[in-house]
Amino acid sequence: MLLKNTSTRFGHISVLIHWLVALAVYGIFALGLWMVTLSYYDTWYHRAPELHKSIGIFIFMVMVIRVIWRFISPPPKPLASYSLFTRISSKLAHFTLYVVLFGILASGYLISTADGESISVFGWFELPATLTGQGIQADTAGVIHLYLAWIVVVLSLLHGLAALKHHFIDRDTTLKRMFGFNSDIK
Repeated sequence: MLLKNTSTRFGHISVLIHWLVALAVYGIFALGLWMVTLSYYDTWYHRAPELHKSIGIFIFMVMVIRVIWRFISPPPKPLASYSLFTRISSKLAHFTLYVVLFGILASGYLISTADGESISVFGWFELPATLTGQGIQADTAGVIHLYLAWIVVVLSLLHGLAALKHHFIDRDTTLKRMFGFNSDIK
């Protein structure tokens, strides 16, 4: 089992974190879309937002670990076959995904704590409110949260399509490396 990244492929920890965040982001996105349609009398009216907040804090913790892990175990080098455009757009896309994800998480925190209440994370611990009473904090953060959520979904879909393009059109090992498979370098 390869835990750390090598110069040619991703290790299992990077692969696990990548797909865990991807699944959690899509799950929390779907949950967010669903929970705003609930009426006050729905059973999940209060439970869905609590679950959404807890998953959001979990994603934040995993993303912090992910950033630290990138320093401990840098990602593989780009393939020699990548054009300059591919190298630059890849770095820009990854950086943008990170910034947007952290922006979503920060805005979600600001929405959830605007009233001064802490966030209960799965009932395991409480995350205190630090910035409250800023007037329209929840509304402003809510608009930012919504737009960033859609941006991360669109960007991640483009990210996935780019990986499929590399696999099926360019026929290189990009997608195999993303799954942590050992493959010949092209």
